[in-house]
This record gives sequence, structure tokens and C-alpha cells, in this order.
Amino acid sequence: MSDASPAAPGGASETAPAGPPRTREPGRGAAPEDGRRFGAAGALLRAARPKQWLKNLLVFAAPGTAGLLDDPGPLAWSAAVFVLFCAAASGTYLLNDVRDAARDRLHERKRARPVASGRLSAYLAAGVGVVLLLAAPAAVVPTGNWALLAVLVGYLVLTSAYTLVLRNITVLDLVAVAGCHVLRAVAGGAAVGVPLTRWFLIVVCLGALLVVAGKRETELRRTPGAARARGTLGGYSLGYLAQVRTMASAAMIVTYCLWALEDVVGTVSSVIHGASIVPFILLVLRYHLLVDRGVGEEPEEIALRDRPLQVGGVVLLLLVGLGVYLE
Repeated sequence: MSDASPAAPGGASETAPAGPPRTREPGRGAAPEDGRRFGAAGALLRAARPKQWLKNLLVFAAPGTAGLLDDPGPLAWSAAVFVLFCAAASGTYLLNDVRDAARDRLHERKRARPVASGRLSAYLAAGVGVVLLLAAPAAVVPTGNWALLAVLVGYLVLTSAYTLVLRNITVLDLVAVAGCHVLRAVAGGAAVGVPLTRWFLIVVCLGALLVVAGKRETELRRTPGAARARGTLGGYSLGYLAQVRTMASAAMIVTYCLWALEDVVGTVSSVIHGASIVPFILLVLRYHLLVDRGVGEEPEEIALRDRPLQVGGVVLLLLVGLGVYLE
């Protein structure tokens, strides 16, 4: 989740008269003054976590690997699904923040979230969250794309089950969060009617599990009081989560290699597919290094800030794209 550093106590300006420091409850140091400074709209946008929308780019994966993104129709559908998942995800984040406000105040960084810190009204956050959750599937109904509607509703059901039950069950919380990532990728295929190959599904499932395990491992390793803020963390050990990462990444690399080398017929596209194995493996190795350094708690932050990861991602996308669209 995306978090920012807590605001200065009370939001006081530098010219304010000096006085004894005031004590506050954890997470409440930015209350009414910051609310007035940034406004409800700014607090609401931050609570919607736009950085998390990066995950929704997975909806372009299936149409992209099927060679359909050069067609305006599938491209428009994919873009529309991206927007729908952004709305659905933000609605979920808002409702989660309302539900978890008390627990977030115990977390070193999550206490700065708008609802937990008091900068955003819980009633406003809940109201907008409900509207977004209802609007996303409602927008699909007129299109008659029932497969996409089923995937989107399944995503909402899974996120709700995670919030209410699964987040408190060790191992199942990993599977649930990974499943949300997988449903994003499945939705992209459902939107344009692309059948998903077994290679695609296996790589996406294992990649999602790798990222979620890395996130949990970093939370457990570097966040003071993490077990208090997220109860299931107490049920994990660093060794176990590292083993999950290793297992998921090893199986994912093997599966990707089998896909990339499936059609070795000497064509240009097959050579390019084979070449894409190199940046793919380097990306996995880089991610493991970052997690071991303790910076894997926010995967979207890694993607936005780590230059080697960005370069590797661009090279991988170029090679896969060339391999697909030159066929």
C-alpha cells in the first residue's frame, strides 16, 4: 500500500510562536489543520491510492501477448477495463481504510493514511467507496460482456472475503492477494475474448505469489510493530516467506522458458521470444535482491523508482512485443 510520511505535528507554520510540544495519539498528528490545508478532495485522492493503479496494467497482458493491442477495438476495451479496475480497487481501499483505521494508527507508516490520521472523514470515504464498488460492475452490464462482469464481480467478492476473513488466515491471505492480481490479468482476456493459455496463467499466478510473498517478508523484516498492525504476519517466519519466493520464482522461470522456447523453428519471432528469457530472469533476480535489502514492502514503489528494474521491464516488453507482433 502506498504511504507517506506523517505531516508535521499540527501542521504549524515555521513562524508560529514557540511553545511546549503537544502530545497526540499515534496517527493523529495531522488532524484538522492538514485537512483544511489539503482539502477533502486531496485527502480522498490519496486514500484512493492512485499509485496502486499500476497493478491494473495487468489487464493489458492477455490482449498484448495475443497481438491485439494494435487494433483500436481491443485497445479501447482494455483501457476501459483498466479504468473499471481502478475504480473497483479504489473503492476497496477506501472501505478498508475505514474498517482498519484504529489498527492503522498503530502502524509506523499506515497511521499517516487520510482516514487513520483524521484528514478524511470516515463517512465520506465509506460513501465514495460504496459508489465506486457499485459503479464498476454496473458499467459493464450495458455491454453484455458477461464473462468480464463475472471476473469483475469475482474480484470484488475475493477482495471482500480478504478484508472480512482471509486476511486473518495465514497462507490464505497470500493466495487471496495473489488471486486479485490474477483476476486482473484474466479480466483483460475476458474483455476482448482472448482464450488464456496455460503458460500465461501459470506465469501470472506464480509471479503474483512471488510479489505478495516478497511484500509480506519485507513487512515482517523491517516494519516495527508489523505483527500488531497485521495479525497474520505473526504466523509467518522470514525463512518460510523466503522459501515461498524461491519456489514461486523457480517455477515461474521454468514455465516462461518453456513458453519462450516452445516454437523453435528458426523464425525471427522465435529467436526474439528466446532472447526475452534473459531480461525476464534478470528482473526476477533484481526483485529478489530488492526484497533482501528490505525494500519490497511497496511493489508499486519499486516499479516507479528502481531504474534497473524499469530498464529490464522495458527491454522485456520490447522483446515480447516484437516476438508477438512480428509473427
